[in-house]
Amino acid sequence: MIGMLIGNPAYPTYQVFLAVFISALLTGVLMPFFIKFMKNGGIGQQIRADGPQRHLIKQGTPTMGGLIMLIAVVATCVIMAPWSPELTCAMAAMLITGSLGLLDDIESVAHKRSLGLTPTQKMIGLVVIDVCFCLAVVNWGGIEPFVRFPGGFTVDLGVLTTQLGVGPGALRIPWLYVVFVFFLMAGLSNAVNLTDGLDGLAGGTVLMAMLGMGMVAFRYGELSLAIFAASIAGACIGFLWHNCYPASIFMGDTGSLALGAAFAACAVITKTEVTSLVMGGLFVVEALSVMIQVISFKMTGKRVFLMSPIHHHFEKLGWSENKVVIRFWIVSAAFVALGFALFFQLR
Repeated sequence: MIGMLIGNPAYPTYQVFLAVFISALLTGVLMPFFIKFMKNGGIGQQIRADGPQRHLIKQGTPTMGGLIMLIAVVATCVIMAPWSPELTCAMAAMLITGSLGLLDDIESVAHKRSLGLTPTQKMIGLVVIDVCFCLAVVNWGGIEPFVRFPGGFTVDLGVLTTQLGVGPGALRIPWLYVVFVFFLMAGLSNAVNLTDGLDGLAGGTVLMAMLGMGMVAFRYGELSLAIFAASIAGACIGFLWHNCYPASIFMGDTGSLALGAAFAACAVITKTEVTSLVMGGLFVVEALSVMIQVISFKMTGKRVFLMSPIHHHFEKLGWSENKVVIRFWIVSAAFVALGFALFFQLR
């Protein structure tokens, strides 16, 4: 009976909700085995020496939990989703970006430091991944190189397009749109990575953002993409069981970079690039706090925040870790609701 319902297109809502459950179950069940494996191998997170002193007790906590989350998402989509070029592109973007994060985590653990790959190495990797994703969705997925704004305003970023003969067809390279997609995907990947600094913070906020993106994809008519987003939300639920304070495991860059890329990929495919920045507003605020801090210190020698990203600022003010996380969840939910409301102004 379940097998018939899974494959029956007459029950699309059922498929989306079941994807959340399956992914959450797989992540929740597999994670304890991964935690044990990491502990036995002595593989743990390296904590910033200049961070809040109470975080030093987290030194050595198992990391790279994002690997199990990605496995759960892939397995759920294999079981539940009707495969399409759009889903394939989004999945590839998530997994390849996650592989870049995995290299970063391995580098960090191997050298016993909180920093892994250099910023240049990360950026080169993101350039290659994001440009290839953009060209794939434009040429294979049929995505048009324009950007929609709430209210019906549209900007055509395909005005500077080069066509190259490749075999029997042609490869379109919309230069302006390629640059735009790179900044969107790299920005959101790094923003989610910056948000991943407190127990449960990144997991909870990505959960809300992907639930919102799942609703957008469903309304957009992209069932496979809705199931993809739902499976990521489910993986976050299963992960939070083990990542809530005090965390037994962290997702690492393997998870944070991959989930940020997945969110951005869904935004590009559903043509909600602008509203995704509202739905992921908390990630944007986290990234902006770092940029403001760096620019202010370089130009004036003074810091705007007690510490960046901004969640650490509130910790320095005396807020408990749980208080910061829960309030940031609330803010994130508000951003998602606003972004979903603006989505209806795109058409």
